[in-house]
Amino acid sequence: MTGFTGYVALFLIMNISYSLETANTVNPCCYFPCQHKGVCVRFELTKYECDCTRTGYYGVNCTIPVLWTRVYEFLRPSPGFAHYILTRFKWFWDLINATFIRDTIVRLVLTVRSNLIPSPPTYNSLYGYVSWEAYANVSYFTRVLPPIPDDCPTPMGTKGKPQLPDARLLTETFLKREKFIPDPQGTNLLFAFFAQHFTHQFFKTYGKMGRGFTKGLGHGVDLSHVYGDNLERQHMLRLFIDGKLKYQIINGSMYPPTVAQAPVYMIYPDNVPKEKQYAMGQEVFGLLPGLMMFATIWLREHNRVCDILKKEHPTWDDEQLFQTTRLILIGETIKIVIEDYVQHLSGYYLKLKFDPELLFGVQFQYRNRIAVEFNQLYHWHPLMPDTFHIMEDEYDYSNFVYNTSILTSYGVSALVGSFTRQAAGKIGGGKNTHPKLLNVAVGIIEESRKLRLQPFNEYRKRFNLKAYKSFKDLTGEEIVSKQLESLYGDIEALEFYPGLLLEKTHPNSIFGESMIEIGAPFSLKGLMGNPICSPEYWKPSTFGGETGFNIVKTASIEKLVCLNVKQCPFVAFHVPDLQNEDTRAPNTKQSEEL
Repeated sequence: MTGFTGYVALFLIMNISYSLETANTVNPCCYFPCQHKGVCVRFELTKYECDCTRTGYYGVNCTIPVLWTRVYEFLRPSPGFAHYILTRFKWFWDLINATFIRDTIVRLVLTVRSNLIPSPPTYNSLYGYVSWEAYANVSYFTRVLPPIPDDCPTPMGTKGKPQLPDARLLTETFLKREKFIPDPQGTNLLFAFFAQHFTHQFFKTYGKMGRGFTKGLGHGVDLSHVYGDNLERQHMLRLFIDGKLKYQIINGSMYPPTVAQAPVYMIYPDNVPKEKQYAMGQEVFGLLPGLMMFATIWLREHNRVCDILKKEHPTWDDEQLFQTTRLILIGETIKIVIEDYVQHLSGYYLKLKFDPELLFGVQFQYRNRIAVEFNQLYHWHPLMPDTFHIMEDEYDYSNFVYNTSILTSYGVSALVGSFTRQAAGKIGGGKNTHPKLLNVAVGIIEESRKLRLQPFNEYRKRFNLKAYKSFKDLTGEEIVSKQLESLYGDIEALEFYPGLLLEKTHPNSIFGESMIEIGAPFSLKGLMGNPICSPEYWKPSTFGGETGFNIVKTASIEKLVCLNVKQCPFVAFHVPDLQNEDTRAPNTKQSEEL
């Protein structure tokens, strides 16, 4: 018995010793040791290796550049310097825009930005390593960086406090609006509603499935927010005559059908009567008149293009007219987003150009997957004002939200004219989110924690930006930086979304460096990675001939609106110059329409 007892005692001691050793062992990948896109692979308990393949670096942590990387880094301008050059010296860029050099620079912008996004995708929220499931299961959002390992000593790896600050405290302290701050770039509400309408076709978080899932199978510009994200919904919205979508006529004008006419699932409160519940491609678009306005514009555009194609192709059946029109509208959307939307947002004097042929001579993959980080980044709720001005009337949130009567009472022309003239809020810099929208920000932060997004600085480095060394370096001032430091403890523990919103902005800009340098690659890859931009699709026959092809190649936000109303208002994504203000906007309700 003595020998047996001694053996048991020795066994227990050894196991206790092993358990203590294990408990004190930190997963080395929690330190994010691998730099320059190197991949951390754990071996045993304390060992790791960094896979530096095709990073341009070598060494234990992928920190030593090879010769060509040294030359490239020496010659490559910093993102801040490039932004400075592109947003100044208008006379110089006017000359460039008139020459072939413009195409060369635009091609460079497209390729450099797009190459920052991994294609094919690498990770999702379940798999923090390369796997077939992460590639093939399109029910997930993809990820640029893998999740923080779940066995790290702190929520953000190894730095910061053992518990992250309360999400509501963060939003109340740093994001809540005290006084409306207009965007210094002149961004207006037309832009804000376009952004919200446009992005709802690919940002479709599906929380019922779990973490990091997306509803539907679309991962790009497919216009599912117009046609529905499944075939059943699409069929309910279609007229099945001449390729057209269902509609109703109100006061002589075309509007979306009611849910009785097109029985799709829509989200409306009980106090909205059935005859005022409009059926649209996205179930949430009844929320805001600005979203219903754009749904109406695209409905009219679809049916207008169908008429053009029917005249040119009298032998085509309903299905071919519908499918070809959808491709034309996808093309119009991409052109408007690049040449009007992104152009305004960038503040560049370089004139951006939607021309898929610019990429035909370079290696490019025509497939896109929406990333969790892009979904998080694009929550731009500071754009929303305190109240909404429509002609002579003013609406607060209580009588603007779910008020479907606003659309038909004023008409599209009046809404476009009014939203064009009203300034949107500045996104970056903090303290500009309306109190009624703070719950959204709280949800974003809480979701990022469930998804275990890596720290803000790790994303800075992933997109070729220098990591911030302090909170003051991030914000550019003292008070907020000290508050952040007291809550997070370390700049290396700062979370992704708060970092984006609280970063100091570029001079006279809507947001800071990180939002531009991280957001632009996702945006441009998603737009140019669309199948219609590929050599197999980008030809007249895809769009029904030269007429349809020209509709795509000449599209603009102004044409989109003005071809679908009788009286064309001033249309732009910026507030007009008051000294040269266009006076085309209607002065009375229902002055349009089609």
